[in-house]
Amino acid sequence: MEQPLKPLTIGRITVDFPVVLAALAGYSDRPYRLICRSCSAPYAASEVMLDRQVESEGKLRRRLAALDEADHPIAGQIMGNDPEVMARAAVILRDMGFDVIDLNFACPVKKVLARKRGGYLLKQPELALDIVRTVIDRVPDRPVTLKLRRSFLESDKACEAFWTISRGAFEAGAAAIAVHGRSVDQKYQGKDDRVFLAGVKREFSDKTIIGSGEVLSPADALGMLEETGVDGVLAARGAIGNPWFFQQTRDLAAGRTPHQPTLDEQRDLILRHYRLARETYGPKRASLSLRNFGIRYARVHPQPGKVRQACVNIKNEKDWRAFMKTWYGGGPEEDE
Repeated sequence: MEQPLKPLTIGRITVDFPVVLAALAGYSDRPYRLICRSCSAPYAASEVMLDRQVESEGKLRRRLAALDEADHPIAGQIMGNDPEVMARAAVILRDMGFDVIDLNFACPVKKVLARKRGGYLLKQPELALDIVRTVIDRVPDRPVTLKLRRSFLESDKACEAFWTISRGAFEAGAAAIAVHGRSVDQKYQGKDDRVFLAGVKREFSDKTIIGSGEVLSPADALGMLEETGVDGVLAARGAIGNPWFFQQTRDLAAGRTPHQPTLDEQRDLILRHYRLARETYGPKRASLSLRNFGIRYARVHPQPGKVRQACVNIKNEKDWRAFMKTWYGGGPEEDE
């Protein structure tokens, strides 16, 4: 059955379809974003960047902040705990051409929390708001968004820090808030709280709320939109290794059977991904990058288990070529 969906609005930016690519550390780099764009992803976010990394002119910044004309609209996601440093990083990303500045107050990774970044800011709501206000003040010509989890501890049912930050952020002029329905200490375990998401949208009925968490299939994405009333959905783990996720979700919303890529289509797309990675990183790093992606791409292959195991053994470009020839019927030519 057809499920008509409204466009997603983020400040002055309108996105034609409300299911978009999330910021994914190690995955949402320039090559994979362009691959997802080719499969109908309408909007994407960069890998998360530390504010001080953005300030440092070096290889890491060039890699993380690499853009392409076909890669718009795009959010540059930054993480840190100093309002001034975050604001300076936001200005740099704006000047580099990012369309939206996204603030990460949600990451649950242990080393991030140990440095009082990401999800740790739910323990310091006033500092989080200082960051939001300072960034908005420095980049008034760009929409500023933020990502939050519902609380730091699962046992915190009142979620007071979330409400303090979200209300204050909207009062300061934030364009949208992405909400993950789990607590920080849950990481990615347990069910995401869609009742909470629905409550957030009711509270901010005239604001842009984007849902996140447990979106592993196109049906999950459409289900979140329908169940909670949020304005958009972030596709994260469900889109890693399945860039067709976005076309499949559009198909499902239009009442069509979701597209299932043939083995030839998979090969051609993976080879295009390899060429983009080689252009961005060089042959050695490209082969290792595609090894990690190959493990994820394997889930749509007719023999996923064998392909995943074969990926683990890739050590260099020669191994990569042999892998593609064996499992996908062809690979990059030697003179590429």
